[in-house]
Amino acid sequence: MATDMDVDMSEEDESKGGMWALEQKIDQPMDEEAGRLKNMYREKSFSAILLLRFAFQSLGVVYGDLGTSPLYVFYNTFPKGIDDTEDIIGALSLIIYSLTLVPLIKYVFIVCRANDNGQGGTFALYSLLCRHAKVNTIPNQHRTDEELTTYSRSTIHEKSFAAKTRRWLEGNIYKKNALLLLVLVGTCMAIGDGILTPAISDVVIVVAVVILIGLFSLQHYGVDKVGWLFAPVVLLWFLLIGGIGIFNIWKYDIGVLRAFSPVYIFRYFKRRGKNGWTSLGGIMLSITGTEALFADLAHFPVSAIQLAFTVVVFPCLLLAYSGQAAYLMKNKEHVYDAFYRSIPESIYWPMFVIATLAAVVASQATISATFSIIKQANALGCFPRVKVIHTSSKFLGQIYIPDINWILMVLCIVVTAGFKNKSQIGNAYGTAVVIVMLATTFIMILIMLLVWRCHWLLVLIFAALSLIIELTYFSAVLFKIDQGGWVPLVIAAIFLIIMYIWHYGTVKRYEFEMHSKISMAWILGLGPSLGLVRVPGIGLVYTELASGVPHIFSHFITNLPAIHSVVVFVCVKYLPVYTVPEDERFLVKRIGPKNFHMFRCVARYGYKDLHKKDDEFEKKVFDNLFMFVRLESMMEGGSDSDEYSLYGQTQGQNQTQSQRSKEFLLPENSMNTFSSVVDLTISSCDSIVPVNVNSSTVMSSGQVSSHTEVDEMEFLTSCRDAGVVHIMGNTVVRARRDSPFYKKICIDYVYAFLRKMCREHSVIFNVPHESLLNVGQVFYV
Repeated sequence: MATDMDVDMSEEDESKGGMWALEQKIDQPMDEEAGRLKNMYREKSFSAILLLRFAFQSLGVVYGDLGTSPLYVFYNTFPKGIDDTEDIIGALSLIIYSLTLVPLIKYVFIVCRANDNGQGGTFALYSLLCRHAKVNTIPNQHRTDEELTTYSRSTIHEKSFAAKTRRWLEGNIYKKNALLLLVLVGTCMAIGDGILTPAISDVVIVVAVVILIGLFSLQHYGVDKVGWLFAPVVLLWFLLIGGIGIFNIWKYDIGVLRAFSPVYIFRYFKRRGKNGWTSLGGIMLSITGTEALFADLAHFPVSAIQLAFTVVVFPCLLLAYSGQAAYLMKNKEHVYDAFYRSIPESIYWPMFVIATLAAVVASQATISATFSIIKQANALGCFPRVKVIHTSSKFLGQIYIPDINWILMVLCIVVTAGFKNKSQIGNAYGTAVVIVMLATTFIMILIMLLVWRCHWLLVLIFAALSLIIELTYFSAVLFKIDQGGWVPLVIAAIFLIIMYIWHYGTVKRYEFEMHSKISMAWILGLGPSLGLVRVPGIGLVYTELASGVPHIFSHFITNLPAIHSVVVFVCVKYLPVYTVPEDERFLVKRIGPKNFHMFRCVARYGYKDLHKKDDEFEKKVFDNLFMFVRLESMMEGGSDSDEYSLYGQTQGQNQTQSQRSKEFLLPENSMNTFSSVVDLTISSCDSIVPVNVNSSTVMSSGQVSSHTEVDEMEFLTSCRDAGVVHIMGNTVVRARRDSPFYKKICIDYVYAFLRKMCREHSVIFNVPHESLLNVGQVFYV
């Protein structure tokens, strides 16, 4: 990850001084317009019918994993049989309070509230923290990014406990890396959980493999259609296990309901001792799927998730476990097959078919969660670039990732066929789940302090209760690491290595770009022709920098004798927000004097946004570029050559610059294709500062653009017609010769392999081969 040299490359720090004061004057907030836009991106208020529809669909996608736990909990709790029927009451009491405290109270009503505008999972929590503290290990954010309508962030009083927490967290790079590592561990364990889910079902291996292939083959239809397909099966499953539970309680032993008293938990541990402690690994399986519940928030509204759990899932699960306990009170020797033995004979076979379907459909919850997790990790620079398909035009979070889908399928089949013992599968499954929950708890503590700004006493109560429960479970599963619990650790370790190395390489590449960027003094010293032949056309130079001229440009012009008449530096960057509205996505500014015809365009995306096809992206770049030129020429005191501060000048040379701007007139018909709020960026240094221009203040006028504007617009149009070339850097990262052996393996082999296998930027933007120009360069870390 980042080195000891914690480079905070934010443009805000670089532009301190007179220019910083000027930016404050130019960048005036527009509370009314921002308020209107923000209301568009809050969680929608759904009608009752639509809410019921989402709740119904969520059953088939979110709750299959949690709902099928009654198939195997009692067997994994008592793998050696039941000695005393009172142990059944104690185990049932543990199950009841585990379901109440963890899924119901902690996740459904507390953790789900910590969603990032409806997005769940550990990376969504991490994004919230990145907005409230400078903990992002890739310092590519600019002050203007914080003014996005979706960049919700509360103000923290400098003397508050939250401010102290923030300063402690921002203290050094090690704490930032530790936080990121915690997020990655939780993420990787959630993926491992998804791989283990189908293996724990009671389905015959051959049948399970066939159903798994069918299940993964359906994923490309999207969560919406899959949810409609699976929801009836899962709803019927819940109603049946709840009904059978009521029947068994009435038929066998209504006295099991005394397990709602927590005193039986104390008696259980007192009676069983260490065996009771280690049996918690089996009890833990009653709450598996809870972590997928939170990650799947991206696919459904929070209110739908809460409604489905409290009305259907929770009561049916309590009835199902109570019914099995009542049956075991009279038939304790049937603990190895308690679920199927407790089914009334008259409905055994129909229930067997539904149980078989529900057991494999349970994988859907973790498959959907894995898609969301990978997309978030990808956007935040922690996973190689993969193809992401948006499967719904109505709901932003419903996505499909083909590569991950087929990798998951293969791993699921291998694990399903490889495990022979249900107890070992349960041990592995419990290990994965409890580590995810622990990671979520630690991140939630920071969320409550920094984002919610809760009183420290409330945070202490939440942390104490959560950690007591989860560390207790964790200590129990540690006893079973050698009995199958090692499997999720190995799976998670593989994904963690991939994510860590990819993120490390990404950080190093960004630092290389920042350290090797070209000074404006050197660019201006070349003159308008840049010392080259300016050929007709537009060159789009892709870079990761939102300020400065990238090293790839100097590498290009020093090896080729020509450059295009117009050069646009395009920076595509992801921010720790779930989405960036279309009308706020692009920022455009001019680099150097007008006769240099050099511009910068920054395209900002959230971790749920998807890139459009290149022709649409290219069109939007040019639309915003033309609008910038049109508005710039109408502003008095527009950009010219003496308004640009020169990076790379000798220290002590202090240029004072001034710039005046005031309201201007714009013909009404020139705004018909643009939104009511336009981001015009004007600056006297190489940073981007938007000036919000409200179209409601623009009046019709006979005044037209100046000849300068018309000439430049015609020039840009003619250059565009002459051809557009996409210039992309093909940076090769190598470990230095004196690097340790393990670093050479990670960089020269693992990272190089991941770079080779991941999607190229040219593929993401669908750049035609005839318009692509790759510029190679090598740097050593």
